[in-house]
Amino acid sequence: MLLRPTLLLLLLLSFGYSAKAQAPSFWLTDPKSGILFQKQADPNSGLGLPTAEISLYPDSTYQSMDGFGFTLSQGSATHFLAMSDSARKAALQELFGDGEKDIRISYLRLAVAASDLNAFPFSYNDLKDPRATDPTLSQFSLSYETLDVLPRVAQILKINPKVTLMASPWSPPTWMKDNRDTRGGSLLPEFEASYAQYLIKYIQEMGKRGFTIDALTIQNEPLHPGNNPSLLMLPEQQARFIGQHLGPAFRQAGIKTKIIVYDHNADRPDYPITVLSDPKANPFIDGSAFHLYGGQIEALSEVHRAFPDKHLYFTEQWVGSPGNMEGDIAWHIKNLLIGAPRNWAKTVLEWNISSNPSLNPHTDRGGCDRCLGAITIDGDAVTRNPAYYVIAHASKLVDPGSYRIGSSTAEGLSNVAFLRADGKQVLIVHNDSKDNKQFEIRSGNQHFKASLPAGATGTWLW
Repeated sequence: MLLRPTLLLLLLLSFGYSAKAQAPSFWLTDPKSGILFQKQADPNSGLGLPTAEISLYPDSTYQSMDGFGFTLSQGSATHFLAMSDSARKAALQELFGDGEKDIRISYLRLAVAASDLNAFPFSYNDLKDPRATDPTLSQFSLSYETLDVLPRVAQILKINPKVTLMASPWSPPTWMKDNRDTRGGSLLPEFEASYAQYLIKYIQEMGKRGFTIDALTIQNEPLHPGNNPSLLMLPEQQARFIGQHLGPAFRQAGIKTKIIVYDHNADRPDYPITVLSDPKANPFIDGSAFHLYGGQIEALSEVHRAFPDKHLYFTEQWVGSPGNMEGDIAWHIKNLLIGAPRNWAKTVLEWNISSNPSLNPHTDRGGCDRCLGAITIDGDAVTRNPAYYVIAHASKLVDPGSYRIGSSTAEGLSNVAFLRADGKQVLIVHNDSKDNKQFEIRSGNQHFKASLPAGATGTWLW
């Protein structure tokens, strides 16, 4: 039977909704109960009286979001390659697709040549003679990656052509370095111009294959020369390299790829501030990238305050094997998925997208032998690990181009909110208290009850 408008309004209000509100969709992760990013049938999950309130302010917009995702290392590419065609297609569809059961990863970081999650280190310009140099880059080749990484990128972009690609080098060719080794050492000043051309060639060669590199970080972890491969690049050299070589070379070659500095831990905000303070480098720089193996996520806001016209990116955080669903998900969601955007980050990227049960491959002399991927691939079997669920809470629902909007804080309820281009709002809340929480979510004249068990995370969409 039809309800009279006044009666319908009373019923709506009795369930905690205003006249203009619509019932939100709700996804829950509660590791203690074995619930891992599951859509709940009843979005009105608040059963008791609210003791807290989270208010959203859609008119208060901050940075636009570029996306959420992972790094596709060569190791990860080989894990996918080892699967059967049907299993690989299903796994990539779940990760990058737009179906009901897919998590819609929108951003992917690639290594320029080898990372430490490769079987062995290499560059795109390796020379047989250890004493030789090749300033004109006559021996440049994308080489090994044409066998595994690039076919996987092509398959991913076929599933979702809008996935954004970022690239990060771990080391220049050894002949450009003062120690002639893949591990550590510094870029020789006499080869800075050649290295700029090396990075341009990478971007151009990727472009010829249909892969647009949207952003390039200058050096992965420039203050960690103990990795393999790796490079020590102090801020003064990074500023000089950009201002005198890479930036002008990009301009001359018509390269539109964003230049992003630092790409290391939040304990050294002085590094990107030093680079951005260089008058020659600054005009070429889009922003700074961060990891959180050291420091506090709030350091990103320190860089924002110093250079509010430059962007910020969160580009890497690992989960150590064997992983802990309860502890890892809680820490990563509070500090990264919520903390990074609240401190102006346009991306949130976890580390490797996949691992295998033996955590291979990795390089010797410094490669990561404990890095647990978002998924573990064992033959055709797929196990979803903590980072998968962390990123899913945003990637599934926060479209690229969404804006972070203002949201109030409440004790024990870390949160971040977004406004999508279609006008829908997304709220991610983590209950980092020891008690179950009943609260009310408000946005304008819309409001509804919600609840989260202790240690649980929820994402609401309406």
